Amino acid sequence: MSRVLPSDDDRPVLVLGPNPTPNGGMHLGHIAGPYLAGDVYARYQRARGRNVIFTTETDDSQTYVVASAAREGITPEELCKRSTGQIQEALRAIGISFDGFGPFDSAYKATVLQYFSALHAAGVFKLKTVRLPYLERTGEFMVEGLIEGECPVCLTMSRGGLCETCCHPNNFDQLINPHSTIDPSDKLTYREATIMVLPLEEYRDRLTKYHESLAEHRRPHVRQMIAELLARPLQDVPITFPLNWGIDPQFPEVPGQVLNAWLELIPAGMFTTSYAARNLGRDTVPGELWRKSENLRIVHFLGFDNAYYFCLPHIAMLMAHGDKYVWPESIINNEFYELESSKFSTSKGHVLTPQALLEEVPRDIARLYLALTAPEYQRSTFSRAGLDKMAEERLIGPWNQLAGALAKAVANAGDSSRLPVSPTARGRVAKMLERFDLTYEMPTFNLNRAADTVLVHIDRLRRRAVELDGIGLDERPEEWGDLFCEVKALLALASPLLIDLVAAAQEAGVFDGTPDAGLLVAGSFDVADIVPFAPPSLAASPADGALTAGG
Repeated sequence: MSRVLPSDDDRPVLVLGPNPTPNGGMHLGHIAGPYLAGDVYARYQRARGRNVIFTTETDDSQTYVVASAAREGITPEELCKRSTGQIQEALRAIGISFDGFGPFDSAYKATVLQYFSALHAAGVFKLKTVRLPYLERTGEFMVEGLIEGECPVCLTMSRGGLCETCCHPNNFDQLINPHSTIDPSDKLTYREATIMVLPLEEYRDRLTKYHESLAEHRRPHVRQMIAELLARPLQDVPITFPLNWGIDPQFPEVPGQVLNAWLELIPAGMFTTSYAARNLGRDTVPGELWRKSENLRIVHFLGFDNAYYFCLPHIAMLMAHGDKYVWPESIINNEFYELESSKFSTSKGHVLTPQALLEEVPRDIARLYLALTAPEYQRSTFSRAGLDKMAEERLIGPWNQLAGALAKAVANAGDSSRLPVSPTARGRVAKMLERFDLTYEMPTFNLNRAADTVLVHIDRLRRRAVELDGIGLDERPEEWGDLFCEVKALLALASPLLIDLVAAAQEAGVFDGTPDAGLLVAGSFDVADIVPFAPPSLAASPADGALTAGG
């Protein structure tokens, strides 16, 4: 059986999730976008037998930490420590398979400083005197997460630095009617400060060429944002700020200033890549795996509200390092995910964490529903009624009917021998592999279609099982063999989503001892016969107990 796929690129792949800001825990709005997408993509790459690193870490330097800590009356350090634990717990609970979640430690800071120091020494950054919001009462400059006002481009309420609605920067004094996010009654003035900036306009031609060459690896909203920004002069990007929270780059021209936290995220990725690689048995120094000689692919998953930095300033800074590092190939964004058609809001108590949902819903059901409703191209919403309807009508009921029919046939046959698999069935499996590859692989990656395709094939195979129910394996061995082969293929193809079901199937011997990685290596299902098996069933609630084969 020949397998022709849209992407048979077997280079090692680095999958980067966004760096969560440790100013609170995680809710489903965070999970349903970049984290689940990155996890599904990384799991699929592993199932294809590829060398994968999937990693991230917290973004402790953000001013959002300072603002949130001030509102709570605790120190930023205390908030970071507490929130990092909550974030890691939420990611573990929903099954996000990071190879390494990097620590925010001295080695991280050294990596960031090395990255910026090389650019500073090369004269990439320029001094610029700008006007910044200033709080006379405390004698502090107020930037980024410390202030909000109306976006100068789309007029919606925006935090400083970047508008999460239109993704246009609003640097320096550009916010309209700014006020403090800690105490909105505080009166702001403006003061001049001399900071370091990146003259982004100097990289216009290279940025344009880069994005044009990879346009199919950008979703429409990001392509629109890039086109809008390139249609006008590109703003200077602040490299340092006169703040007391963050990493001091020790640039002599701007003593006591700290790095713009947004711009730490590429060296952060270099650090976490090496951290995760060590967990996987390869000892590397930060940045080594990003060198072009390593020939890896970088796929970055992120929310639309982060896309400006990753598509323009970060790429420009990689370019400024010369021909040293590989640049991200796919930058995959998502939109906002809502809770019952309203925006998630921790302050208003309108929030649902993965841990809370998993007290009532098995993890596989939660993951599949989040994938089915993920906000990939537009805002979408979590609905508990919608989840329950999907679970009952499209997932649990149909799958358990299918699994039950196969388990019954195996039980009635006793010690059955291998069953033949027809060329027709192998052809159907090839079509399944090709269609799923379109949903899981770049540039056509799509969580919604992947989840829906799983459900479509469950129902298709359920109908075939109903037709064969009551007929012995020895009476129609080839039809049964075909069905077992296609169910086995479906389990492998659903493995990035239904992680507990597939783990139970592996434990039950469905994959003949195949390890977790490599379930979808070419030729895995090009077989002339198959051993019949009893697939695991799906539980309707966590209280129903663990998945069991045929039970």
